[in-house]
Amino acid sequence: MKEEKFSIAKRLKSFTYAFAGLKVLFKEEHNAWIHLFATVCVIVAGILFKISLLEWVAVAFAIGLVFSFEIMNTSVENIADFICPERDDRIKRIKDLAAAAVLVSAITAAVVGLLVFVPKILELFS
Repeated sequence: MKEEKFSIAKRLKSFTYAFAGLKVLFKEEHNAWIHLFATVCVIVAGILFKISLLEWVAVAFAIGLVFSFEIMNTSVENIADFICPERDDRIKRIKDLAAAAVLVSAITAAVVGLLVFVPKILELFS
């Protein structure tokens, strides 16, 4: 990679690549739509329950964590399929590990959601 001078225009152009990646994610990955639906539900619940700023921070990080790992998982799957299009147990293992990262992030997000929303739901019944 050659050394280039800093350019604001090039930095701004790099956002187009990132948005192209998001387009690929939502076009190719059905789970991304599930995560997006969950995100909308959580945001609506946060507004309805008037969660605190700190709770919003926790929720935002949880949402970002899940989407980040979903994007990384999709990247790993695409690279693996490019390198080895045929079935290979070593590639399966790599893909399974990447999928496990998404699962762990989703479980973490669910725990954050429970910690934030269960007390608010219990307040409704007390």
